[in-house]
Amino acid sequence: MDLLAVVALCIAPARSDWLPGTATFYGGADGSGTMGGACGYGNLYDQGYGINNAALSTPLFNDGASCGQCYLIICDYSKAPDWCKLGKAITVTGTNYCPPNYDLPYGGWCNATRPHFDMSQPAWENIGIYSAGIIPILYQQVKCWRYGGVRFTINGFNYFELVLVTNMAGSGSIASMSVKGSCTGWIQMTRNWGANWQCLAGLAGQALSFNVTSTGGQTIVFDDAVPAGWSFGQTFSTYHQFDY
Repeated sequence: MDLLAVVALCIAPARSDWLPGTATFYGGADGSGTMGGACGYGNLYDQGYGINNAALSTPLFNDGASCGQCYLIICDYSKAPDWCKLGKAITVTGTNYCPPNYDLPYGGWCNATRPHFDMSQPAWENIGIYSAGIIPILYQQVKCWRYGGVRFTINGFNYFELVLVTNMAGSGSIASMSVKGSCTGWIQMTRNWGANWQCLAGLAGQALSFNVTSTGGQTIVFDDAVPAGWSFGQTFSTYHQFDY
């Protein structure tokens, strides 16, 4: 059995299909520069994601559809023994987008075809030696674990509702979503950007229910997740959570 297989067994991955990629880091030694981002989560501590996060390159980010997904990452010791921390692994959440830099050849590390993770520095240093700057990795998508239930933040104005969904476990990301007011039927929502879903309807003041299907295929109906009389800008926690 080769060394990589031994490492894989030691960290007990959820799946056996490792994929190759590369990883850099950003955000400073405390990771504070990774707050916010193209998924719309804002303060990652408040939203349940913490410092173990990463900006995803174009093929991984998938126009925001991968926001909230979790990835188990190890440094590929077989390619960079001097820069890898052997036997170490880290699970990160995709919370941002790492766009190509066309001032660099081929668009840089986050070019349009490369699977690349620009990780928070504290997360990256679990698996790589700081002076390397960039390391080859092996990764796989894994189940997300969160504390508490799914949360809904209602933004927008008048006849425009923009709903940010956070703290989602299981697959971590949303495939489809609809909303129902206490005076309406179900209304299909569409992704606006990142983890923000929108609809154009007069729902202000009504109690709101959500029907959410994860990218793992699990559907949960959050009945009356938002009580009547809500205001834009409020966040509502639930007691329901995804398994896959």
